[in-house]
This record gives sequence, structure tokens and C-alpha cells, in this order.
Amino acid sequence: MEAIPYGRQSLDSDDIDRVTDVLRGDWLTQGPAVAAFEEAVASLCDVPHAVAFSSGTAALHGAAFAAGVGSGDVLLTSAITFAASANCGVYLGAEPAFADIDPETFNASAETVSAAMNERVRAVVGVDFAGLPAPVEEIRRAVGDDVALIVDASHSLGALHPDERPVGCCDHADMATFSFHPVKPVTSGEGGMVTTRSVELADRLRRFRTHGFVREPADLRRSGEGAWYHEQHDLGFNYRLSDIHSALGLSQLGRLGHFVERRNEVAARYREALAGVEELELPPAAPAGGRHGYHLFVVRHRSGEAARRALYDALREEGILVQVHYLPVYWHPLYAERFGFCEGLCPAAEAYYRSCLSLPCFPGLGEADQGRVIEAVGRLAPAVA
Repeated sequence: MEAIPYGRQSLDSDDIDRVTDVLRGDWLTQGPAVAAFEEAVASLCDVPHAVAFSSGTAALHGAAFAAGVGSGDVLLTSAITFAASANCGVYLGAEPAFADIDPETFNASAETVSAAMNERVRAVVGVDFAGLPAPVEEIRRAVGDDVALIVDASHSLGALHPDERPVGCCDHADMATFSFHPVKPVTSGEGGMVTTRSVELADRLRRFRTHGFVREPADLRRSGEGAWYHEQHDLGFNYRLSDIHSALGLSQLGRLGHFVERRNEVAARYREALAGVEELELPPAAPAGGRHGYHLFVVRHRSGEAARRALYDALREEGILVQVHYLPVYWHPLYAERFGFCEGLCPAAEAYYRSCLSLPCFPGLGEADQGRVIEAVGRLAPAVA
């Protein structure tokens, strides 16, 4: 019987045709498809600027740079996230710090962020974990206007805040970052994006992704050179996204609404079918007026770590490739050994990690395969308790 992954891309012939068109054209990179993809994401998020990057990790790195994060600063993020949400500050010489999660949302809250703040925090990276938008407005009020607020929205493209505003709109954040990895809401193969309302931040982002080069005549330190002339003002990186990737991403954006709708349908079926499994705690739903992106559908086993491990092993033996998202970032040896973090820092995050399990959730998950997951989880969760 074929294995069922926790996530999978959904591609069709239109996606392939858009990529093929680029391959037959004149521009493989630094061409018109990149700008078109940026414009489409900016329109979707209702912001004036979107800057494409080669990955979601590169987008976070660029956002931290644009925010001015550097040596002597602290970058604060949620304890439950992919490591890139913290790595982006460490890349720039900053120290990491972590906020605990709210068990009701699996996101850091204004209260947990406030509890972890100190005078050296230069930037806060909020995380829309599993596709549920973080409480950005409340976090902004908690940290004030002098701290850069970046939203890691890698899981939540197409989701809505409770006021029905799109994720990435930057009404209260300085920047929002996205990932287009194959298991994300839409894919460009690999790729990322940063949205912002700030012209200055957008300029810094574009410069950072292209080695730190400056080409605008008004910004050059030397004048009178030819049109070929450019200068490197910052230590940037080659974080450009190609036209090949951008064509795929732009094609995929046309089906984002369908993808998010399907993820919500999969989640609704899980909720109905697993509601009677007393051993499981189902994930938080979106509040009224909001929309969950359901990049992940995470359940928690009420019996804790040993039961979660047994359920994980048993499901994978049956070809249901559940996953665990995530280890608290500060438990990684890099963070524990380099920065001295210890267990016990974020109790709610650690309790979450010891019990969490991500079930298969993606637009192409068919009724029969989801039924197979539901039957196996319903049978095995009580057996391992």
C-alpha cells in the first residue's frame, strides 16, 4: 500500500507549461517572471512591496538584516518554530531569545513575548505556526514601535487575521516572510518572499539579496561613471530567485484559494471524525472572522511523550508518514551549547513538543487516504495510551 506523506505539492499541466515557457524564453533569472511573481504576492497581501528570495530562510535573513539586527542585539522568536526563525538573527551576530507558546493557539502571545523581552531586543519574529495567524496587533502593542516586528508567515499564505485582513498585509508588522517549499501553501520549488509597506525596507531587502550592490545613481559614492557602474555597500548574498522558480510560483498562486479551501476541508473532516477519540487533543481553530491556513494539522496525545512516540512509530509502520513539528529551537545542540539554553525555559512549548503529532494534511489528500489515516489514528491512539 502506498505511503501517505504529511505534506505534498499539488502540480498540474498549467504549472508545467508556465515553467516551460520560461525555459523557452530569453530569461532564466533576473527577468520579468520574478517581478510578476512579486507583484502578484504584493497584490494578494495588499501591500505595496514584495521582494523575492531564493528560500524562506533567505527571506528571514534578509528581513533581519533590513531591520538592522546585528552584533549586541537580541532577536526574539517563538520556541516552537523551524530553526530558521531564530537562525536569521544568529547569522547577523545577534543573540537569540525565545518566547513560550500559548497552549490554546500554539503561537507565542503578547503575554509570552512581553515576558521574554529585554532592553537589547532589536527584533521580534512572530510565527504563524501551522497556518494560524499570530496575534500581531497585540504583539505590536506589547513591544512598542521601537522594536522591529517581523512575521514568519511561512505556514500561512492565504490565511486571514480575525479582522479578515490577509496574512502578510503588514498593518501592524514591519515585514512578513513567506516560504514556497513544496509542502507550503504554494510552491516555487524553493523560494521565499518578504512583504512590507516601507520603501526603505524594500530597498534594503533588494540590496541584500543581490550581494549588497547599489546601482541607483543617487545612491552611488562615485559619480560620472557609465551606466555599467555599481558599488557594493553592504555584505549581501546571492539570494535571488530565478525566473524558473517564479513562473511556477506565479502559476500556483492562481490556485491558492482552492488549496486553502481544501486544507480547511481536510481539517474539518479530521475534527469531525476524531472528536470522539478521548486520548487526542485537536488543534486550535481560527477565531471568528479569521481563516486558518492548515499547513499542518497537529494533534496532541494526552498521555504524553511515550504515547506520542508509540503512535508515531505505529502509524509509520502502516505507511502513514506522520511528523513532529517542532523540537523547541533552544533544545538544538547549537543553541543549548553555544548560548547556554536549558530545558525548562518555555514549559508550555516543551509540553507541546512531548505530545504533538502532525497528521497528513495537503490539498491532494484524497477521501480514501484520509479515511485510512482516520481509521488508523482512531484505532491506535487508545491502544498506545
